[in-house]
Amino acid sequence: MAQQNNQLDRAKFCCSVCLDLLKDPVTIPCGHSYCMNCIQSYWDKEDEKKTHSCPQCRQSFTPRPVLVKNTMLADLVEELKKTGLQAAPADLCYAGPEDVACDVCTGRKLRAAKSCLVCFASYCEKHLQPHFESSTFKKHKLVEPSEKLQENICSRHNEVMKIFCRTDQQCICYLCSMDEHKGHDTVSAAAERTERQRELEGSRHNIQQRIQDREEDVKLLQQEVEAINGSADKAVEHSEKIFTQLIRLMEERRSDVKQQVRSQQETEVSRVKELQEKLEQEITELKRKDAELKKLSHTEDHNQFLHNYPSLSALSESTHSSSIKIRPLKYFEDVTAAVSELRDKLQDVLRETWTNISLTVTQVDVLLSNPQPEPKTRAGFLRYSREITLDPNTVNTYLLLSDGNRKVRNMSQQQPERFTSYLQVLSRESLTGRCYWEVEWRGDVYVAVAYKNINRAGDESLFGRNYKSWSLICVNHSYNFHHNKVKTPVSGPRSSRVGVYLDHSAGILSFYSVSETMTLLHRVQTTFTQPLYAGVWVYSDSTAEFSKLK
Repeated sequence: MAQQNNQLDRAKFCCSVCLDLLKDPVTIPCGHSYCMNCIQSYWDKEDEKKTHSCPQCRQSFTPRPVLVKNTMLADLVEELKKTGLQAAPADLCYAGPEDVACDVCTGRKLRAAKSCLVCFASYCEKHLQPHFESSTFKKHKLVEPSEKLQENICSRHNEVMKIFCRTDQQCICYLCSMDEHKGHDTVSAAAERTERQRELEGSRHNIQQRIQDREEDVKLLQQEVEAINGSADKAVEHSEKIFTQLIRLMEERRSDVKQQVRSQQETEVSRVKELQEKLEQEITELKRKDAELKKLSHTEDHNQFLHNYPSLSALSESTHSSSIKIRPLKYFEDVTAAVSELRDKLQDVLRETWTNISLTVTQVDVLLSNPQPEPKTRAGFLRYSREITLDPNTVNTYLLLSDGNRKVRNMSQQQPERFTSYLQVLSRESLTGRCYWEVEWRGDVYVAVAYKNINRAGDESLFGRNYKSWSLICVNHSYNFHHNKVKTPVSGPRSSRVGVYLDHSAGILSFYSVSETMTLLHRVQTTFTQPLYAGVWVYSDSTAEFSKLK
């Protein structure tokens, strides 16, 4: 009876998770106690749900409670251990919901300590002893407790499945190998396991290698992010300084103009007022003289009149011109015109340089993977369509632009001089990124792309005859491709429409014959170092028009 009471007392100090005496006992808010490691592991599995519960009463706690060792309970457990019962009696190590139960126990089953792959049964410590004590079980293979032992038994023949059928890729028993799997490629399950184990190790090695490679890639990308951020910060900082200097320079020039205008204003006003004062003095003197002469004219005494007349009639000479010549009333309007001209020039410069700055910014491209595949259909290409207009500043003297500068044809009369040696013209738009356009042509035409700084005169200014341009030569019966003086024959169906696809960052330039279908004529793989411009060369009586694409 005393022993029973001792066991009952001991049950109160067992952890309901590990079913053993409490180790570092903690008491959670609902009042139940557990080993600190047991309840921590249990709650770690619940972290994703963001709520934590008691394994016994299922009460939930939010947030996760802070665990503190229950020193009084720990002391009691230590006292219990001193009674000499170092391990919980077997009848208290019952199988829980997540445990594998002993197949031999009757009534309330104990937890299994091992499973036997020969007996296909699981045993608690007590019922496992014969496997250690009897030579009959010497060759039996014991493994960690498993609930899937019955999966090793053939459902048809109730025999152990020790054979693997490679034909059907499944485990079978020896009766299956003589029945429905007769003539199939079969090996022992152990042999198949050995081979698959080898494959598994190879797969793990590959996975680990890929993990290592990806970790290196992640480090490189992080370095790239830091480099991009650092470069961008420096660019912004330096740009701010430069623009601040430009603004300060403009402020200084504005102040200079204001100061000069005010200084000149003061000088000119002073000169005018000085002259004005002298003229007013002269007017006063003349009025006094006129009054004296008027008085003399009314003198009745002839002798008195003649006596005074010589001294009054003489007029002193004026120190100023008899008339003041004033310039047209413009004064400082010319200054305004000069400043306006400066503003217009600055606007032009800023507009041109801003295009280059913007292109430079957008050309910053970290090539993280292989370039995007080239489209296969015209609809796919039209996603990247660009409207191309020709630049009148580059047109040859004998070419005429029309249709909103999209069409060019050969003319006998001269136009303003641009390209001087060949009948060609460049687009106004610069091309970067992924672009697509089409050219409708008739006669003899070159469809080309070129850098902006291509020569405008001389033999090397022709599209394709230099390293700064790439040209597809379209004539009535054939195609050829030209670049850097190298001519390449091109085969393909004749069409009056040529499609051009550009992936600037990937260095891809492709020419297509466009009709009901698209046929690749020629593709270039290179590295473009500057923005490109579309161009055409047009021979006598020929036309080329950049199509409006929808």
